[in-house]
Amino acid sequence: MGSSEFSWKLKDHPKLPKGKTIAMVVLDGWGEAGANKYNCIHVAETPTMDSLKNGAPEKWRLVKAHGKAVGLPTDDDMGNSEVGHNALGAGRIFAQGAKLVDSALETGKIYDGEGFNYIKESFASGTLHLIGLLSDGGVHSRLDQLLLLLKGASERGAKRIRVHILTDGRDVLDGSSVGFVETLENDLAKLREKGVDARVASGGGRMYVTMDRYENDWEVVKRGWDAQVLGEAPHKFKDPVEAVKKLREIPDTNDQYLPPFVIVDESGKAVGPIVDGDAVVTFNFRADRMVMIAKALEYENFDKFDRVRFPKIRYAGMLQYDGELKLPSRYLVEPPEIERTSGEYLVHNGVRTFACSETVKFGHVTFFWNGNRSGYFKPELEEYVEIPSDSGITFNVKPKMKALEIAEKARDAILSRKFDQVRVNLPNGDMVGHTGDIEATVVACKAADEAVKMILDAIEQVGGIYVVTADHGNAEDMVKRNKKGEPLLDKNGNIQILTSHTLEPVPIAIGGPGLAPGVRFRKDVPNGGLANVAATVMNLHGFEAPSDYETTLIEVVDN
Repeated sequence: MGSSEFSWKLKDHPKLPKGKTIAMVVLDGWGEAGANKYNCIHVAETPTMDSLKNGAPEKWRLVKAHGKAVGLPTDDDMGNSEVGHNALGAGRIFAQGAKLVDSALETGKIYDGEGFNYIKESFASGTLHLIGLLSDGGVHSRLDQLLLLLKGASERGAKRIRVHILTDGRDVLDGSSVGFVETLENDLAKLREKGVDARVASGGGRMYVTMDRYENDWEVVKRGWDAQVLGEAPHKFKDPVEAVKKLREIPDTNDQYLPPFVIVDESGKAVGPIVDGDAVVTFNFRADRMVMIAKALEYENFDKFDRVRFPKIRYAGMLQYDGELKLPSRYLVEPPEIERTSGEYLVHNGVRTFACSETVKFGHVTFFWNGNRSGYFKPELEEYVEIPSDSGITFNVKPKMKALEIAEKARDAILSRKFDQVRVNLPNGDMVGHTGDIEATVVACKAADEAVKMILDAIEQVGGIYVVTADHGNAEDMVKRNKKGEPLLDKNGNIQILTSHTLEPVPIAIGGPGLAPGVRFRKDVPNGGLANVAATVMNLHGFEAPSDYETTLIEVVDN
């Protein structure tokens, strides 16, 4: 589109008025599944969400929040908060993370890009280090992509390669790490046969080493730095498979929380510290848990912990993890260009916007919602409020999180009448669901429901409209299941807890005194997904959506 003919001006909706206050509520990790004791949303007291579901049938429906509906490669890929909020905000489906990397590897485009050519300059005399999550979970990374990258880099001149592994157990079964390390070792052995000096150099569990997010706990990143860069860790092993097996035997240790280890040679010296002249790639495609390590690897001025050494390296991410910070400045795969998001359109059409969540999901209602872009479009029309999340504890300790505080901020914003859209994310179902603590997740769901009630009560007072939806499933199914859908048991006969997201659809409900009579969900968009929500919300603001947006979910019938 040439800039000359492009206009931000949206057409007025022929039947829907402008100027209603709209509450856009996103429940994080809140899918729809059968009623059973492992469905924490069903078990919890959730009278508000129940009333939406059991109210007018034409004002409640399900939408897809996983797989191709949110730009992921296959419908076996569970949704996540980043791609979910991208779709909710953008109104269109963009190829995401894994898919972008898959196509770059498949076409070989990854090896022609600036990022790869930059790190390649270290191959002749330095070591190539690969740091990331060793998993086939497909949420943060994928093992097959790592193996392809190892092969491609070695074919293009990498003579010495060190892999720094982070074990998963969160998006995949606990204990699966052993098999992943064996698979990796097998491929590294083949490279060694071809004369490439390729080995695992260090490791640790994802929640304890390297993969913290939102600056929650820099100690996590420091543990990784010490092992990966300095070659120092409390546990030393000669063999990575043995390392993972032995460390898993420590009481209360699992894949997520494996302590850091380094691999050493016969003389006890670490085989792969990162030194001047080396190249480093963080191979996760998902951004949130790579930003902190990216800062440590890239920023000259850095005060979050004592790095001891700051090696002069060539560093690239698999993707750029933060578009606003331009971090990292070099990356192997170009991001999806998400332009013309609904938020930007609405602001340009005078819609005053308030967005709020707590730290762990604040980026989702702002940065990801706005197409991977930080900051305001028009500061005079927007206000974004971040409530600090609890830090230093796991979220099941205080499962109510900041739901009440978020709801209070939203209520105040609605009652102030200064805003046309008040957008929030309530993180409880997801963040507490990830801990695998069923009782705490039930408390979390109840807290989220109470927060929704407070927001809907405020909408009632100002004659507004509400849209309540979710970004992906989690809390509605807390148990691993076999192909028949029956709960899986471990060897002791205990159920296997599911800590990950799910493939379930999510609800969307509309209502409120400001909703024009005759507005209802259409029957002819059965496969609607999160990307259809943007056009729906634009309609409720009184506008037609741009023609290339996924179609609206609503219609107006003349009563």
